[in-house]
Amino acid sequence: MATICVIGAGYVGMSLSVLLALKNEVRVLEINPQRVELINNRQSPIQDKEINAYLKEKELNLKAYADPAVALKDAQVVIIATPTNYDPKLNSFDVSSVDASIENTLKYAKDAQIVVKSTLPVGFTESTSQKYGITNLHFSPEFLREGLALYDNLYPSRIIIGTHNQEFGKFFLNLLKEPCLKEEVETLIMAPTEAESVKLFSNTYLALRVSFFNELDSYALKKGLDPKSIIQGVCLDPRIGNFYNNPSFGYGGYCLPKDTKQLLANFDNVPNSIIAAIVDANRVRKDFIADDILNRHPKKVGVYRLIMKSGSDNFRDSSIQGIMKRIKAKGIEVVVFEPLLKDDLFFNSKVERDFTKFKEECDVIIANRMVEELNEVKDKVYTRDLFHNV
Repeated sequence: MATICVIGAGYVGMSLSVLLALKNEVRVLEINPQRVELINNRQSPIQDKEINAYLKEKELNLKAYADPAVALKDAQVVIIATPTNYDPKLNSFDVSSVDASIENTLKYAKDAQIVVKSTLPVGFTESTSQKYGITNLHFSPEFLREGLALYDNLYPSRIIIGTHNQEFGKFFLNLLKEPCLKEEVETLIMAPTEAESVKLFSNTYLALRVSFFNELDSYALKKGLDPKSIIQGVCLDPRIGNFYNNPSFGYGGYCLPKDTKQLLANFDNVPNSIIAAIVDANRVRKDFIADDILNRHPKKVGVYRLIMKSGSDNFRDSSIQGIMKRIKAKGIEVVVFEPLLKDDLFFNSKVERDFTKFKEECDVIIANRMVEELNEVKDKVYTRDLFHNV
């Protein structure tokens, strides 16, 4: 059993904390006191069915703290899972939370092995190790779906660690594998910079795939063709496969928008056309969707849910917000139905909490994904959801 401190109680940090607390002592370091209280009362601060269930039903050696001196004391392994948002002014991720976490660890647990799970610019681990003169900093990319983060840790597609320390690499891989419910798990140990690259290229490929099927959908709409049958025919090729092929308003969420931009920034002075096109394709798709909605000459547009997908509480960079902003820029009134919003306005648009009123007052309702409660006003709904899945 190891003593582990996980810094950050987002979906990455919480899923890892719950997973590892099945077999180890885990302390969560979280600056938000409300999240600390929720975790210590065995309630999840994020929406994730498995995390909620495990907190309530499993025997977990897990406690949350707001004080780094207490949380980090005698920790053998420190896992950093703090947010790294893309900063357009820096043309890079804002890694200040990771830097602060490393400094706290060196202050309170200098002998601990540090594993960064936050997504990083390529080269961060090596440059930071040189900056502090340390050899105990490693990087392990996460491949988790929002709302299914613990499930994806219990049944991982693969586990990768970027390290120059083979012994610790094997130890950490086993730490994550031991509580898994999947019998055979692919694992890889590689250099940190290569592991950082794997994360960014993986997410950028997924964004490429989303963009490809969105552009197929745009083509079909413009030419008066049936996009669903085209997609079905294309995806019968086993080399292409039937996944990540449901059209949407664009890719969004925690990872894809920021990771594609970071990878493009890392391509500075490297010839490319595809990576730049993936970033631009999302803007083009949103422009196309907004124009298609405006061609219906709506007087009042309803936005059904700001979240990225069902079971999520994440609004960040959701594609529907991009559509909303484009429609508002043309002077069209927009009303938002989002039960998770507490304010009465969202970017100066009215938030309507009464679903019946919302349906009645809007002549067009845009929804990134179709749901059953919209069926009775299906004639008003604008969506590109062809297969009714994520």
